[in-house]
Amino acid sequence: MDVEQNNTSFSTEAIAQEYGIPFIGGNRVTLLWKGDDSFRTIFDAVEKAKELICLEFYIFRNDATGNELAEILKRKALKGLKVYILYDHFGSLVTPMKFWRDLRKAGVQIRASRPFKWTDPFHYVHRDHKKLIIIDGVIAFTGGLNIANEYRGYHRVRNVKGWRDTGIFLEGPVARTLLEIFKKSWQVWKGPAIYFDQSTEPVEGGVPVLPIFVSSAKGRRKMRKLLYYSIDQARTCIYLTTAYFTPSRRMLHVLEGAEARGVDVKLLLPGKSDVTAAHYAGRAIFAKLLKAGVEIYTYQGEILHAKTAVFDGVWSIIGSANLDFQSLRKNDEGNVGIIDADFGKQMKEVFEEDLRQSKQIAIDAWSKRSLWEKVKEQFFSLFRRRL
Repeated sequence: MDVEQNNTSFSTEAIAQEYGIPFIGGNRVTLLWKGDDSFRTIFDAVEKAKELICLEFYIFRNDATGNELAEILKRKALKGLKVYILYDHFGSLVTPMKFWRDLRKAGVQIRASRPFKWTDPFHYVHRDHKKLIIIDGVIAFTGGLNIANEYRGYHRVRNVKGWRDTGIFLEGPVARTLLEIFKKSWQVWKGPAIYFDQSTEPVEGGVPVLPIFVSSAKGRRKMRKLLYYSIDQARTCIYLTTAYFTPSRRMLHVLEGAEARGVDVKLLLPGKSDVTAAHYAGRAIFAKLLKAGVEIYTYQGEILHAKTAVFDGVWSIIGSANLDFQSLRKNDEGNVGIIDADFGKQMKEVFEEDLRQSKQIAIDAWSKRSLWEKVKEQFFSLFRRRL
């Protein structure tokens, strides 16, 4: 797809050549970004599964949200569907074994990824941070949402909003590709072979999707290279949303370079965070970015957990990877890239709506923040390569 008329250098051919993997055409994509609506869409799709359900999540908790999904999965498994769950050992550490045993009794196959090993304790810093559901090899979900109440806004006593997150619902051939990716991860953690050979037909009028799923040091290097390429190639605008922001020197350099050549660079970050150390470590470099002309906004609503990027309004990335050392250097991550002007327009509109609920940081006001704030920023920045 050539989109030069939109004043951009991005095309499927150029991006695929840079990343080394071709786009998969003919997919219907639906953006999910409103807490309970997102979960209802996901749960409804799982309920309609006919043969196969595969799930891979960093966090799968045994709260009301996790139990609701677990009950659906048990019913489907008891009806004879093949159901597989791969959860990250660290991310789901507080989920009791009884929860998993009950699922297994119903016929659900379960494996834990990245388990702790006394023989190699430092390897435990590597996490399976992916969020992925595949249904019948035809439908898939990915994004930033975990299976837990805070992402949905569920509360027994009062009505509260879920964390601000973004996911994407995919229908078409890319779901089949994501199934093959899941199979490889499943096999790594000693899961039994998954036999499913049903083909997936392209959706008429669908869009091209690039799977950006990484589970190795080589894969993470390719993901970083694609991110830097996307920033370097942008001509008009770069809109980045991330929950955790502890950028490398190269990330700072390419963002400053984009601003210097006249690109409108906007960065949306949480106003409050569930990880205090990461929150302050990221703020330590705000002054440098603000002086370069980058606009920084902090979300003033619920906790911001989304991870998205939009370049020139046509090239979008949605997934699980944050702009921090842990995601870009250590984790297994799952993202998808979509090159489409209509979808890019929707992504920009969501970003702009988020900005209306955000506060822009002015460089003059930022320089006047308290000494205590500066001390916390400098202290936690010492550990940015551990966040």
